[in-house]
Amino acid sequence: MEPVTRIIAGFAGSLTLKVPSAGTRPTSDRVREAIFSALEARDAIDGMRVLDLYAGSGALALEAISRGAASAVLVEKSSAAVQVCKANAALVQGRAGRGSGGTARPSIQVIGKPATSYLSSALETFDLVFIDPPYEVGGLELDHVLEGLVPRLAPDAVVALERSSRSPAPAWPAGLTLDKVSRYGETAVYWLNPEPTD
Repeated sequence: MEPVTRIIAGFAGSLTLKVPSAGTRPTSDRVREAIFSALEARDAIDGMRVLDLYAGSGALALEAISRGAASAVLVEKSSAAVQVCKANAALVQGRAGRGSGGTARPSIQVIGKPATSYLSSALETFDLVFIDPPYEVGGLELDHVLEGLVPRLAPDAVVALERSSRSPAPAWPAGLTLDKVSRYGETAVYWLNPEPTD
């Protein structure tokens, strides 16, 4: 049976999301819950501008939106996954307008491009970034993504990168520093921050 992906908390809590039939690897609820517990402890969600690279179903960015992020950009190169992201974004936005406080509809943009080409042309900056590539994405592509990400980060940004715990640690480009690594079974989450510029 297909695992069910749901929004865990916030105004869209318990909403069931569509998942692409192939080509993506949804983050398990356990790992997603751990990531968001860590982000809430840092006060790193509310009002943030979110970027979700290799978005898949969009579950990570949409969880952030449900918990109070101001906006999200979901980047995904698979056309099937892009359609799923758009459908899930519409479901979450539909919930936003029904909150007791009349929550303003958050801005959610879905972009059908490879992560590297999106970053090479993007102009905005982000406070919270999720990078959850399929495990088969090689180190070289990830190096290019991380290098391209550095100029797109706000000064106090938080980056959460998921990899297989069996994969070697990525190489960190100039401008990014490793804060810590959290391991959950098969998944390792690398927490990164921009290097201070002063």
